[in-house]
Amino acid sequence: MSEGNVIPIGTRGRPGRGTGAARPSASARSLAGKKPARRPVVDPDAPDPAELTNQPPVPTDRAPVTTHPAGRPTHGIPVGDWLAAFTSASKEIFGDTWEPRLAEFLAFLRRRVTGDYTVDEFGFDPEVTERFLVAALRPIKEKWFRVEVRGAENIPAEGGALVVSNHSGTIPVDGLMTMVSIHDHAHRFLRPLGADLVFRLPVVSELARRAGTTLACNEDAERMLRGGELVGVWPEGFKGIGKPFSERYKLQRFGRGGFVSAAIRTGVPIIPTSVVGAEEIYPLVGNIPSLARLLGVPYIPITPLFPLLGPLGLVPLPSKWLIEFGEPIRTDEYDPAAADDPMLVFNVTDQVRESVQQTLYALLMQRKSVFS
Repeated sequence: MSEGNVIPIGTRGRPGRGTGAARPSASARSLAGKKPARRPVVDPDAPDPAELTNQPPVPTDRAPVTTHPAGRPTHGIPVGDWLAAFTSASKEIFGDTWEPRLAEFLAFLRRRVTGDYTVDEFGFDPEVTERFLVAALRPIKEKWFRVEVRGAENIPAEGGALVVSNHSGTIPVDGLMTMVSIHDHAHRFLRPLGADLVFRLPVVSELARRAGTTLACNEDAERMLRGGELVGVWPEGFKGIGKPFSERYKLQRFGRGGFVSAAIRTGVPIIPTSVVGAEEIYPLVGNIPSLARLLGVPYIPITPLFPLLGPLGLVPLPSKWLIEFGEPIRTDEYDPAAADDPMLVFNVTDQVRESVQQTLYALLMQRKSVFS
């Protein structure tokens, strides 16, 4: 019987795969199983691996390869290189004093964790105020608003005193800048008297307490003044910061003169303070009173940038600021009982208000432009 080609049934006359296609069918691939592993091709001219073990290592720029405990190679940067990079970066940022600064920061953390720090009866934390709040606001004061401070020598170096300032800016940024300016130039902490709205806000209330703010009432003001604190008050209140841009630098009514009564009862001087520049950071051109009543706030401001630009509109304009502390108005010549005389209180209040207003006009004449 002669040999011949055996052609399977269903191959259309072609030997090989049943369909004659170049790619096998899915059924054929499932029956084929896994392909056997290919044997590596050995180059006859390649050196013996055993001989390579005695050769010196070839230098390379790649990162060193360490071995995992399980035997798998791992790539990474050694701890020594990380420490060297951290040291170099610290010297670039903080200079040669980076080690003492790091030690001070670690000591600060230890005191906070162990509770070894002082907070007075009003909740004032001087360490947090100086290291974080003042340090965070100082670049804004110096680089953004370029605050120029005058008359800092009129602030007493010690003892109680009452700083009375105009209020403006839609958002009370002027109070923060005054606090930082007094800390940097008079080396004292300003203890602001805040409205009740400040202490109803969830996060702001805690920060305000830590920074030395207390509720604006005569009892607390007199306690701090008798304790030798430097107290700050803004008698215009929300009428000052919420007035339209067309009425900028025109002082509103100074309330009932409660701050004057507190100063007379404690016999401390009053420092009239004038701030120029805050009126232009958020030019108030409108208000939404219905929404303000719904939210329980004094006003909802409308500025040329807010709410048109959304959160970007909350960035204050970089106006040029001038802060001047006027000559102290003494109250120790009055008898403490004179604090109950409404005519005397009114006259002193009007004297303080007129001093602040005239200084505002003078500073506006001296300022070259709004932004320079």
